[in-house]
Amino acid sequence: MDRKENGHVWGVGIVGTGLIAHFHARAVAETPGARLVAVCGRNAARTAAFASTYGCEAVSSLEDLVCRSELDVLMIATPSGAHLDAAIAAARAGKHVLCEKPLEISRARIDTMIHAHREAGTRLGCIFQLRYMSALEPIRAALREGRFGTLTYAGAYVPWWRDAAYYHDSSWRGTWKGDGGGALMNQAIHMIDLLCDLLPPVISVSAHVSAVGHPGIETEDSAVASLGFEGGAVGVVYGTTAAWPGQAKRLEISGTDGTAVLTDDRLTRFSFREARDSDSSWVSHAPCETAAGAAQPGAMSHALHAACLGAFLESLQNGTPFAICGESARRPVALIEAIYEAARTGQTVRPNPD
Repeated sequence: MDRKENGHVWGVGIVGTGLIAHFHARAVAETPGARLVAVCGRNAARTAAFASTYGCEAVSSLEDLVCRSELDVLMIATPSGAHLDAAIAAARAGKHVLCEKPLEISRARIDTMIHAHREAGTRLGCIFQLRYMSALEPIRAALREGRFGTLTYAGAYVPWWRDAAYYHDSSWRGTWKGDGGGALMNQAIHMIDLLCDLLPPVISVSAHVSAVGHPGIETEDSAVASLGFEGGAVGVVYGTTAAWPGQAKRLEISGTDGTAVLTDDRLTRFSFREARDSDSSWVSHAPCETAAGAAQPGAMSHALHAACLGAFLESLQNGTPFAICGESARRPVALIEAIYEAARTGQTVRPNPD
């Protein structure tokens, strides 16, 4: 299926017409070499309205969508627990998949997706758009160059707010079957993915979770986990949707020779024992007036989604690996599953990435 030549356009379809699907459609519109072909969803009227808005065709079923000859890539924007069915249908039809996070709600379901696309010879990718933040570039470079010294600590904080209607007006949010978890699996997973991508493997987890802020939901609205990394560093994950009015998400990395703090999409601390003149140029001192997504799910840009889609299409064009492949996207789900197990059992758990 890696058959496009320079100048050709990749046909993209979207399954799902909820909030996140609009970000995907806007990303397609701004990605060179991509064209939105069609969309399908459970609600015919909403699907038709979506298609009208973005200038594509509304189709009645997933099967009709993936069988279209002009379709090359299926973007999955359904509830998390429905990703598997769409990914399998695409693989059987010989289509590539770029799926909204989490790739699926368990390692077992993700493994089924990976196997199906491996057998079909198609690509499976996941949308963890925060990996494309420009502010991560100096952090990645500093880690490669050993500027942090011995890594001692890493923390991911997502102190967000969602009102009661966010859960009560949805058939799947805050449920194990549809969401696969709560504040960790739906909201904090982006920052957990960054921990998995940037830091050494996590080898031990202890945790507490609660739904005290949104009584009645099946899953957690607040969670804290203590992490032990390979090599001896320690860490923290804090995720919640019950911290009114919502604050900026934050990533902290420290070592014996340096510290970096990422606040939303900006570096607010980048300090090293052996300082360089360029270090200060990365640091933003502007106040963070509105934290993207902290209180309103739609209060974010689609620019990073477009960057993720562009990288995926480039990998197809060139036949090169895509960074957020199925195996890579599996890691944050494995860590979240370990956090849930640690909270359930009250024991320290050793994550099993395999």
